[in-house]
Amino acid sequence: LQAIEQFSDLGSGMNIAMRDLDIRGAGDLLGGEQSGFITDIGFEMYQKILDEAMRELKEEEFADLFSEELRKSEDYVAETVLETDLELLIPDHYVSSISERIQLYRSLDNANDDASLANLRSELIDRFGPIPQESEDLLNSIRLRRMANSIGFEKLILKNGTMIGYFVSDQKSPYYQSAKFTRVLEFLKHHHQQATMYEKNGSLRMRFNHVSSIEDAHALLGQFAGNTVLG
Repeated sequence: LQAIEQFSDLGSGMNIAMRDLDIRGAGDLLGGEQSGFITDIGFEMYQKILDEAMRELKEEEFADLFSEELRKSEDYVAETVLETDLELLIPDHYVSSISERIQLYRSLDNANDDASLANLRSELIDRFGPIPQESEDLLNSIRLRRMANSIGFEKLILKNGTMIGYFVSDQKSPYYQSAKFTRVLEFLKHHHQQATMYEKNGSLRMRFNHVSSIEDAHALLGQFAGNTVLG
């Protein structure tokens, strides 16, 4: 009833249907059952898990069948994980309502391009005033993850003044024959004092020293992609 009351405008049927899926569960999408665990994790997370499972099947069990598709695709990393000791959050002194903060975090998660992030930034300023540094860093961390993803990092660690990028873990991935990895090697050739590539525990990594902020990280990775921070 709350969902129907909230989405009462003309054309809101899809919103009601999505909320219904979130409340009752989507069931087994690949079978005949009409109940499932989605009610515990939410429809968006269920979709993400399903996408990751499909991708894993394509790359591993059915690699031969989808080899041509994988070769042509430049989407070598599904999602880049960022680990950091920096504060990246919307503090309660800036947005006091818990439900408002949760909604803003969801909006951040759904911001798929720079235009969406810029709009969200403008909305924050309009509604809550000047953005505190930890929230500014949060906004730029979304772009940082996207930039790292485009380079080919599955994980990015930014701690203690050092940034380490973990390349695609599958050493047989077509990424290592791609133009993206060639650009990485070209960068290393001309910037060997800024970055070091090494292998540890079967994982190829790149290390950057003297990276103490999101802005520093953005500037370094921007040399691959030519991007700038939002502020």
